[in-house]
Amino acid sequence: MSETQSQLVADVEKLAHTQVNDCYQCGKCTAGCPRGDVMDIGPTRLIRLVQTGEVLEAARAESVWQCVSCLTCSTRCPKSVNISGVIDALRQISVEKRISAKRFNKTVLFQKEFLRNIRRNGRTNELELVVAWKLLGLASDLNPLAALRDAQLGPKMFFRHKLHFMPGSPVKDKAVVRRIFDRCMAERKSETEE
Repeated sequence: MSETQSQLVADVEKLAHTQVNDCYQCGKCTAGCPRGDVMDIGPTRLIRLVQTGEVLEAARAESVWQCVSCLTCSTRCPKSVNISGVIDALRQISVEKRISAKRFNKTVLFQKEFLRNIRRNGRTNELELVVAWKLLGLASDLNPLAALRDAQLGPKMFFRHKLHFMPGSPVKDKAVVRRIFDRCMAERKSETEE
């Protein structure tokens, strides 16, 4: 394993707060995964790729974006490997290295917008999130009809009190939320510079 590969494995372990070499490939994680049948690479194999230093190959897998973060894999692991955390770390690496599977670009855009929304407001502002997401989708697709694809859901969600035009109760100290985000970003930046 090269020095770069070793560093990537160490990054994954640090982000996931786990030791991937504790996994002895029993397969319980993949057997219990509700999405395992549609994944191109199951959780067991993702862990094996990380163990062997093939972190970038694992991060390119569609599986990291198909995972629903239900934590079944981590719960079933007899060695307490945080498999879900490893998959989250692989997602983060795939975004940072811009190697995520193309068909999941919208998922990446949504996650970034969701986090930006929370950072800005201290909580989700659903209307702002929907508008921003649709505008981002419109910009990436260049298809005006794509922005209207879910328009029929708006009234249904509103009448079921699932969509609010006014933000919920204001967060008392938005600065605390911003500081949390700033600290996380500063930590990650210092880790990648090492």
